[in-house]
Amino acid sequence: QVQLVESGGGLVQDGGSLRLSCAASGSIVGFNVMGWRRQGPGKQRELVATVTRGGITNYVDSVKGRFTISRDNAKNPVYLQMNSLKPEDTAVYYCYAVYNVKTYWGQGTQVTVSS
Repeated sequence: QVQLVESGGGLVQDGGSLRLSCAASGSIVGFNVMGWRRQGPGKQRELVATVTRGGITNYVDSVKGRFTISRDNAKNPVYLQMNSLKPEDTAVYYCYAVYNVKTYWGQGTQVTVSS
């Protein structure tokens, strides 16, 4: 059984920063891909950032240069450093991890950016 638990969300002003963390527990060590998706009010869930076990990262265009994803392969957590936050970044952020063909999801953490 694998569990992903996010933390670090909250309320921040336009231009502020937050750091999201996702801790993974269970029997799997070394997920193929870990990442973050988000779902804003009235929007579909979208990819934010991913990082492979080898350290290759990918970002949606709207966060490039502002967000940084990182992971600790030895302990399974994944982080999302979010700088220069904008009101349009307001969303529930979900951590996910892929092992073979199975995807595991966290419960989500709310990020609200006030203007």
